[in-house]
Amino acid sequence: MSPSATIETPASKPSQVQSMGQTKDGRNLKIRSYPKFKTLEEERIYRKQHLAAAFRVFADRGFDEGIAGHISVRDPILTDHFWLNPLSMHFSLIKVPDLILVDEEGLVVEGDEPINTAAFTIHSAIHRSRPDANAACHAHSVHGKAFSVFGRELEMITQDSLRFYKAHSVYRNFGGVVVDREEGERIAQALGSSKAVILQNHGLLTVGESVDEAAFWFISLDKTCHAQLLADAASAAGYKKQLISDEEAECGVQEVGGPAKGWLAFQPYYDEQVAKTGGAFLK
Repeated sequence: MSPSATIETPASKPSQVQSMGQTKDGRNLKIRSYPKFKTLEEERIYRKQHLAAAFRVFADRGFDEGIAGHISVRDPILTDHFWLNPLSMHFSLIKVPDLILVDEEGLVVEGDEPINTAAFTIHSAIHRSRPDANAACHAHSVHGKAFSVFGRELEMITQDSLRFYKAHSVYRNFGGVVVDREEGERIAQALGSSKAVILQNHGLLTVGESVDEAAFWFISLDKTCHAQLLADAASAAGYKKQLISDEEAECGVQEVGGPAKGWLAFQPYYDEQVAKTGGAFLK
């Protein structure tokens, strides 16, 4: 299902995208939404462009660490293939032509560079088990790593944490670098139908219908882990945390956690990359 944006009516459930979308003279203003494509070739180009942008956004936030970390997006034509980053290229340098297309066996179909073994092992398992997940992000962000050592889920303590209400899980078996197929499948099983999984002693992983959505969930999840760590530290000093109730969280997740909201929330980051580079990474 492609992300879409709707304007809430009084009788409807909370909208995924909150916007004051009408002018004083009665005109409705258009909310940005995932585009419609005339051909699958056009959608392939779009997905690759936004994948390249996601790497640069991650680099700006310090999510890079040597050759660790990877983002994938499913090819819309060869749907059992997906695009990945080259093994040893810094996230901040990745352009569309640098992206690597691999098949279901991990063989390079397009591109001249090798890929990270763990990247293929994890992402191939996720793309096989989750037809709805067209993209997946994994990186060793500092706050994600720090929170992962506790092997626990997030508490619902902020509005932003509601994005992950009953939509994230924890994989509690640290098996080292993920190089065997069975470990990738166990991670995919731990993810289940969620949008995110915290890999104990490892880091974070998020998925989405679009690479934009998956990338924004990762950015938000890392920030949420940071907020949780700060709140836990203050709590240890004697301050009492006020948790959001399940009833409030059930409503809030519909407002802040849908695919359309995730896609839209990434667009300012994409626009920033285009402005900063003059679009040089697109070709």
